[in-house]
Amino acid sequence: MDKIIRAVTKDGFVKISAVNGRDIVEKARQLHDLSPVATAALGRTLCITSILGELLKEENATVTVRINGGGPIGSIIAVSDNGGNVRGYVQNPHVDLPLNQNGKLDVGGAVGTSGTLTVSRDLGLKEPYIGSTALVSGEIAEDFSYYFVESEQVGAACGLGVLVDKDRSVICAGGFLVQLLPGAPDSLIDKIENNIFEMGQVTGILQNGTVEDLVSHVLNGFSPEILAEAPVEYRCYCSRDRVKRAVESISKEDLEEIIQNGENTEISCQFCNSVYVFSPDEIRSFLQEKE
Repeated sequence: MDKIIRAVTKDGFVKISAVNGRDIVEKARQLHDLSPVATAALGRTLCITSILGELLKEENATVTVRINGGGPIGSIIAVSDNGGNVRGYVQNPHVDLPLNQNGKLDVGGAVGTSGTLTVSRDLGLKEPYIGSTALVSGEIAEDFSYYFVESEQVGAACGLGVLVDKDRSVICAGGFLVQLLPGAPDSLIDKIENNIFEMGQVTGILQNGTVEDLVSHVLNGFSPEILAEAPVEYRCYCSRDRVKRAVESISKEDLEEIIQNGENTEISCQFCNSVYVFSPDEIRSFLQEKE
């Protein structure tokens, strides 16, 4: 089972969230029939979005991440609730690229860098909090590290990884977000960066270890204390009732046009591919209620 943990160093200067998201990413792969590079791109985005969602304190709050770098994969969308349960999709799930010069899946080439990373937090207020920065590499982890420094003025480092097997299934996936807290000396940044460099790939830790091992490597020498842990999953909140309310919100003219067409209306969820069918008579009843 996937889970997310939060920890803080004993001196109170550094906090970290880390997630093991293998099952989340594998479910996304199966739902959307993702190519290997699309699995890696969406998987990384799902993992960091899960981390951001779990950090939300407000009940029923959500966070939405949108990435569009102008690459062949198109837009990447991921949404998490405040428990870290996440869902998402990519515009072109079947994009296929040669391996990069390092022999790895070319996520940066698929995503591109001619665009932005946008984080929208809906805290139940009138307007969501929205932050956005330009993409720097398209590799997603580096882009989020840049986002936190530039958009939220927080010293942070992000690491993400998805390891895909020869049969396209997900071997392991996960990531971390480490942040400096107020009062932390700048010298800690160098120490953390050195730890991250020495530990190597996130997937190298998770393939044979745990999410706790990931935290231990990132905060080696800091004596981290785990504050919380919780299970997380790929979770879609769509339902026939929610889709019905969306259809009812359509203008009177558009509803009349749908009725005149005389055919069933099919609406599919982009996150889980569930299909909801409404007959012309049902649409007519929506129109009568509106009138």
